[in-house]
Amino acid sequence: MPTAKKQHRFCGRVFTAQEISLIQEVVATCAGISCTELAHTICELLNWTRANGRLKATECLELLTQLDSQGILVLPARKTLGSVKSQKRISPEGAADFYSELTGSVEQFTPIDIELVQSREQRLLFQELVSRYHYLGYAMPFGARLQYLCYVSRPHKQIVGCLQFSSPAWRMKPRDQWIGWDDATRGRYLQHVVNNSRFLVLAKITNLSSALLGCVLRRLRSDWRKLYGVDPYLVETLVDSRRFYGGCYRAANFIVVGQTSGRGRMDRTHQRHGAAVKTVMVYPLVKNATACLRQGRGR
Repeated sequence: MPTAKKQHRFCGRVFTAQEISLIQEVVATCAGISCTELAHTICELLNWTRANGRLKATECLELLTQLDSQGILVLPARKTLGSVKSQKRISPEGAADFYSELTGSVEQFTPIDIELVQSREQRLLFQELVSRYHYLGYAMPFGARLQYLCYVSRPHKQIVGCLQFSSPAWRMKPRDQWIGWDDATRGRYLQHVVNNSRFLVLAKITNLSSALLGCVLRRLRSDWRKLYGVDPYLVETLVDSRRFYGGCYRAANFIVVGQTSGRGRMDRTHQRHGAAVKTVMVYPLVKNATACLRQGRGR
C-alpha cells in the first residue's frame, strides 16, 4: 500500500494521516465495488456530510481521483471510473446563437415562470441546452448544485433561460479580501457562499437577462436552505471580460471586487497563471453579509 501523507487538505477539510490510511484500506479491501460505492462507504466512515446530513459523495469521488493521481492509493480498474468525473460537452461550431426567436421587451412576455430542476427530464433538457448554446458547454458541477429552467408565459409557455448555482471556489483572493477572510475563517464559513456557475439566455428579449436573474435570486436562498440545510449569505460569479461586460449583474447590484489570477480551481501547479482572467462579482443575499461570513450568522 502507498505511504500516506501526514495530512491532506481537500475541499476545506484537512484529512489526518489516520483518515488517509483508512481511505487506503477501504479502497484496497473493497476493490470489487464501484467508485461511487467506495465514496459512499468512506463518507459514512468519516462522517463527511453536508449540513442536512447527506453524504458528500461527489466531493469524495474527486478526492479519490486526486489521491490516485498522486500515488497515495490505487483506484479500481478504469472501467469503474465513469462516474468520477463528467465529460464536458461543448456546443459545436456554427450552432445557433439563440434557441428562441422571441424578440421585444420583457414586459410583453411576463410573468416569468422559474422551475427548479428536479426530474430526469428537466435535467436532460438543462444539460442539452447548456451544452448546445453556452460557450463553456456543460460539465457536472463540483459539489452542491441547484439548476433552474426559466419560461415566459406569452404568447405561449416557452423556455428562455437556464441558471446554475454550485459550490464556491475554495480560494479566490478578491472575494476573500472583500469579505475579510483569513484561511481559518474561510474554512468555517465558505459553505455560506454560492457560485453562479452558468447563466444562459435563450432569446433576444430586452432586459430578459436581468429579469431572470432577479427572479431566481429572490428564491435562491430558500431553495438552497431547503435542499442543503445551509443558509447562503453571498452569491459569487466570474465574468469573462473578453466576452462580456456583465451588465445584467451590474444592474442587479452585484459588486465588482477584483479579478482572478486566471488559474482555475484545479490548477494546483500554477501552470495556467493569467490564462483566463475573469472579473469577480458578488451579491449579498443578507444584510451585513461580510459580517455574517466572518461570524457565521445570517441577519
